[in-house]
Amino acid sequence: MHFGASMFFTDYSMTPAALARALEDRGFESVWAPEHSHIPLSRQSPYPAGGDLPKRYYDVMDPFVSLTAAAAATKALKVATGICLVVQRDPIQTAKSVASIDQVSQGRFLFGVGAGWNAEEMADHGTAFTTRFKVMRERIDAMRAIWTQSKAEYHGEHVDFGPMMTWPKPVQKPHPPVIVGGAFPYGARRAIAFGDGWMPHITRMQYADVTEFLQRFRQMLAEAGRDPGALPITAWAADDDAERLKRYRELGIVRACVSLPSEKEDTILPLLDRWAGLIRAVEG
Repeated sequence: MHFGASMFFTDYSMTPAALARALEDRGFESVWAPEHSHIPLSRQSPYPAGGDLPKRYYDVMDPFVSLTAAAAATKALKVATGICLVVQRDPIQTAKSVASIDQVSQGRFLFGVGAGWNAEEMADHGTAFTTRFKVMRERIDAMRAIWTQSKAEYHGEHVDFGPMMTWPKPVQKPHPPVIVGGAFPYGARRAIAFGDGWMPHITRMQYADVTEFLQRFRQMLAEAGRDPGALPITAWAADDDAERLKRYRELGIVRACVSLPSEKEDTILPLLDRWAGLIRAVEG
């Protein structure tokens, strides 16, 4: 099982390059950058985790810029969006960003995607909350066409463009894995329908642990005719419980990610040292 770490990169956090180097030195497989373009002052949409919206949501940097710095500072560490709000991004330009960072990183990019929860934020980008999942599906399908076809075109309800030529194409073939974030069961259904992996959100549902719905998820995969090996699970590590993580590994979860605070080295490095020991314990 691989280990990743996520941080809301800000102007007061550890830099993406510094964190990436520290992760690679300690045996982590990937670094993940979340995304919010802005937070509207109306603040009508409740924070999914409850309580006040943390300041880092207002302050987070663009994930593609952050991850490019992380990729340039490392040799093997994978760089990942966790998650990219594709319903708030132009699919043609985003397809170019994905292909470009996959080129810069020499095939180390993981494309974590989601529809988001902040209705006011996506409305400022012209996307209605009620259609966000249809928009996400079409934009991902359209990007796949751009990545894999020399003269791509796409005609849908929300995305429509005629034949075009655009390069670069991604290093990874046919394209970087699209890891769909979302809660069980609806997020799982979306991942099965158009994803190359699934990242379930535990805090947004009644389940306390991914192990509680893994059997049902695999049944859904079988019913859809999808190979479980083609849709690996990336799970958030809610704590540093070695036994829980060993159980994740035994159950076939391919990656566990820890969420780090937006802090400097004096706070983050001791956390990473503790996790490095845990990785060694889990790997045996």
